[in-house]
Amino acid sequence: MAWNRIGGCLLVMVCALIGCTEDSRPTDSPDAAVPGDDAGPGAGPDGGDAGSDGGVDGGEEWDGTYVPLEELGNRVDTGRYASCGIVAGATPCGEFSSFDLSSCDGSSLSQAGQEGLYLLALRQETSSGVGSYDSVTSLLLRTDGGPPLLNNRPATEVRQGNARLFSTDQLSPDGGVRRVSMVTCEAPQAPEFNGCYLSCVNGRLSSRATFRSERMTWARGESEASGLEKVSERVVDIAMPVDVYVTRNHAYVVSISRSGLPGGLSVFDVSDKAAPVLVKTFQFPGDTDWNGVWAKDDALYVASAHRGVLLFDIRNPGDPQFLRSLQAGNGSVHTVFVEGNRLYATDLSGIILYDVSNALEPIELNRYAPFPIDSPHDMFAIGDRLYVSYASDGFVVADVSNPQSIATLGTYNFRDHYSHANAVGVFGGRTIAFMGGEGPFEHLRMLDISEPAQMVKIGVFQLRPIVSIHNMVLVGKRLYLSWYQEGVRVLDVSNPTQPQQVAYFNTFRESDPGRGGYFDGSIGIRVPGDGYIYTVDTSRGLLILRER
Repeated sequence: MAWNRIGGCLLVMVCALIGCTEDSRPTDSPDAAVPGDDAGPGAGPDGGDAGSDGGVDGGEEWDGTYVPLEELGNRVDTGRYASCGIVAGATPCGEFSSFDLSSCDGSSLSQAGQEGLYLLALRQETSSGVGSYDSVTSLLLRTDGGPPLLNNRPATEVRQGNARLFSTDQLSPDGGVRRVSMVTCEAPQAPEFNGCYLSCVNGRLSSRATFRSERMTWARGESEASGLEKVSERVVDIAMPVDVYVTRNHAYVVSISRSGLPGGLSVFDVSDKAAPVLVKTFQFPGDTDWNGVWAKDDALYVASAHRGVLLFDIRNPGDPQFLRSLQAGNGSVHTVFVEGNRLYATDLSGIILYDVSNALEPIELNRYAPFPIDSPHDMFAIGDRLYVSYASDGFVVADVSNPQSIATLGTYNFRDHYSHANAVGVFGGRTIAFMGGEGPFEHLRMLDISEPAQMVKIGVFQLRPIVSIHNMVLVGKRLYLSWYQEGVRVLDVSNPTQPQQVAYFNTFRESDPGRGGYFDGSIGIRVPGDGYIYTVDTSRGLLILRER
């Protein structure tokens, strides 16, 4: 999930995946300096995520041929989503009087949805009226008698004919009141609906947008699955679970705060995959957001938004002992990753590198911060290469062979993007990056990064455009993804120009307690090599799956 300060910053029908033909092969040779063994970081039956070198089992090997794809961004702007308008200067701001509905098709709204979770793609209009940018919010229409939730906040509802107005009020940073309102205008593809959206601060219009909605239920039922079956499921009682790491027959699930409840660590004994047992929990006062987790040898590393990297001794895996924070003072770490004897941690300014040759005695080596403003979200590493998903600054490749002198080798970026997670492997003699973005219209990109200074897009894959990927794990020729409301997805990427979906399991159900936001559904995923897939869902908790 995006940093809190950036956050705000999908299947009725699966969008057709887009590939490319194999007509030409780049003449540049692969980057021989990029190491990658067959097993990958932490591979093995009892720890880590296996796989970095991809191939085809029992079929023809991809020969590395591709046609470069032009980077057009996440979405081609086709104009406003709805025919309604905003009445500037209307008072009070955020009521029906703030919206011009004269061009709306009110009769179509009689077929608009009356229940369920809808994600709203917002086409924000700049104050000058020239240009736009994408954002997203959510609307939950409940059937249990509770109030609707707009952006996961209780909202009031007012009707005028078939049109419906939803509003929320909250304190703004200056002590005033910020009102967010949305109104339905038409339903050309009911039950989905389109409309207008605005924000008012202290009674004055501050932003405006048109939106289109998508309901998050699935066409063939919420228990839909293909190629994957559920082995077990266990609720995580600590706030909102977001990540999991599996080693020594134990699953370590970390959670972030939600609805005023603090996050923490939940430890499950998964010796019996059909019946995981919760054996221990940790929650520290004032330390509410634990977003990432990784293990090496006898050490468990947890990313804390308040105290940096937390170090636990797991020599007794069912009874972790907290040792210390790796930061001297308060620090905010979002994700962690281990490759070999190196621990990487993302903080608000960049990447912290640690020597973990002795896993329980990490030594800070250096910090890598190529961009002065943005914060990295996640990273992947193989040998001496570090691959960073650097939010709006894009996907970055760095040489970390000498941690005292880290060199940026290349960056892949484009307008209005949020680079969120990645995985890298060698396919057909080429070094290929799988780049996942988070936010509306973000999707999976395949990049040839054999020459980091000249990265080339060679393939894309997308489901419902409004739903984005959270995390991914590459194991051989298969890419496993936690895809929020799309659940767990498994792609055959043996030909990275034309990835093929081979299995999926939908974890998202509208009826689960706590549903209602954009960052909702399958969020963390591990494939430790024991024959099972472990995912955490923001409401359902820990699910263990098996491929059929």
